[in-house]
Parts: sequence; structure tokens; C-alpha cells
Amino acid sequence: MLKRNPPPLGAGLFRDAPPEQKLSSAAYRANIDGGSRGNPGPASYGVVIRDGSGQIVARLKKYIGRTTNNVAEYYGLIAALDYAQSHAIRALRIESDSELLVKQMRGQYKVKSEDLRPLFERAKKMSQTFETFRIDHVYREQNREADALANEAMDEADGVPPRPAATSKSEPAIDKNTPRKLRARYKNGALHLREPLDLADGTEVEILLRPAPKP
Repeated sequence: MLKRNPPPLGAGLFRDAPPEQKLSSAAYRANIDGGSRGNPGPASYGVVIRDGSGQIVARLKKYIGRTTNNVAEYYGLIAALDYAQSHAIRALRIESDSELLVKQMRGQYKVKSEDLRPLFERAKKMSQTFETFRIDHVYREQNREADALANEAMDEADGVPPRPAATSKSEPAIDKNTPRKLRARYKNGALHLREPLDLADGTEVEILLRPAPKP
């Protein structure tokens, strides 16, 4: 009697393409991020979805109340999956800077948290509806747009005015070596910047604390 070797752990579970396999050019890409100020604290998610040509087709953001970073990350994933399903997208690649979420979805980590388990089960079932589904971990600087959307949602819920958009594409680039003034708010034991910083992970900065005049 011939013995068949069992399939590798996780094979076919999420229809996740192996690293060497490329998705078709028609695949959509969704960058997702979730954040919580306080962890647990006020939380939200941000999602940026691009079509096969790299054009942004959707920007999603939502304040979800008081919860943890990991719960917010899963809400962002489910929002991306829901958008893809409702728009008849058949091939989808998810990019997230949450190593925990990515490895749980790939079956490399067990889901021990009772708060995450129902969200994981929902995301797993949704991912199985696609012809091709893949989820990859990316560094935070590659996920800036989704992170900015999540922070915008938290700011809006907190009553913080939106940051003014640039008025011209010809505005000079910011010199990262030149000191500049940034607004921030101290809340729940942490200092929260009101605008994103285009800096590499591990960059050291000096902070001068001074109360800002009230608008």
C-alpha cells in the first residue's frame, strides 16, 4: 500500500501564495494598518487599496472605539477583504506591518487571544473566497499611507482639525537634517504626533517640550 505524504502545515488553508509564486498582474494590493492610543485606548484602522496597475482605488478609515492595536489591525484586514468581495476582486494581496497578524493568518502563530479569535476566524473564512490570496509582512515605512489614515480617523474622533493639504506639487522637499517644529499632544501617558514623520525605523531625534499656544 502506497503511503502519501501529508501536505505541509497550512498548505491550502488560506490559499496563500508561496514566496516564489507571483500573483497575476490583475491582483489588487491592500495596505492595512490599525492603531490604538493607549493600547487599549481609542483605536482605528486605515486601508489603502490599489488595482493591478498600482493606482489607488480606495482609501478606507474608521474609528472603532476603545480597544487594542491587534484588534484594530484585524478590523483593517476585514475591511480590506470586505471591500474586495463587494467589488468582485478575485486576486488580492494584503500587506501589513503587524507580524502577529500576518503569521496568524499564515498559520505560523496560534491565536491565543479571546478578543482576536472571532476576528481571525472571520478573516480566514473571507480569505478563502478568493481565487488567489496572499498576505505579506512589510516594514512600517512601506505602510505609511495606511498608518496616516488610521491616525486621521483617531484625530477626527478626538476633534483634532485635519492637517492642511499641500497646495502645490512644487513645494520643496523637507530636509530631514534640518530641525523643524511639530505639534503633538500628550494623552494616556504617551506623546502623539499630529503629523507623520518620514524617517527610517531606529532614527534618533531630540525633543524640546514647550506648551504650544492655544488656537
